[in-house]
Amino acid sequence: MEARDTTNIDWNDIVKKEARGSSNEHLGEVQEVVKDYVLVQRGILNKEKFYIPRDLVESYDGNVLRFRISEDDAKNKFLTEYQPHSSTDESSIPRGNDESTIKSAEEDETMVPITEEGLDVSKRTSAQEATIIKEPVIETKTIEVSLTHEEISIKRRPVSGANTATTERPVESKTEIKIPLKKEEAEVTKRPYVKEELVVRKKPATETRRVSGGNKGESKFKRL
Repeated sequence: MEARDTTNIDWNDIVKKEARGSSNEHLGEVQEVVKDYVLVQRGILNKEKFYIPRDLVESYDGNVLRFRISEDDAKNKFLTEYQPHSSTDESSIPRGNDESTIKSAEEDETMVPITEEGLDVSKRTSAQEATIIKEPVIETKTIEVSLTHEEISIKRRPVSGANTATTERPVESKTEIKIPLKKEEAEVTKRPYVKEELVVRKKPATETRRVSGGNKGESKFKRL
């Protein structure tokens, strides 16, 4: 398409159209027309805004708006975040590197961070020991046991005629006769044996505890 005369440009039609410089550099996309300026924005994350005077428009072919300035001129003269307050006088246009202009626009703003603290809970495993003590218990048991012993029984009886003769000497003194007697005595011995077993197991048990801690909440401000 042929370039149109700038005096006949429909400024509403150039919105969202591509903007290029004098050497065909890509300057961005037209966002709006503000007073005597055309706002061109370039980039997605790090956006660059150019407020370029309308009288620097060279041509418009219905798709591309061309300016009579280079990309470097656009950056040095018209790169700014803030809308110009005058007309086409370039000396009063805010510059991208004009720190005094940026400072005056921001001097009424104060950034105060609002902070608070949160609680992070972690679990730490500690080891403990369970002690099991086994000790003997003394108990007395009584068992009945039958024991046998010999006893002496003395009985007199007359002798028969055949046994009347004796070779014993006449009794002259006291005579002791010892007769051995047998008896049984109880002898106790202890024999250990396994009566029963104890099974000791350990298993995890889960319990819920409330953990609290002092934390600083959202900052509060008061006027002095």
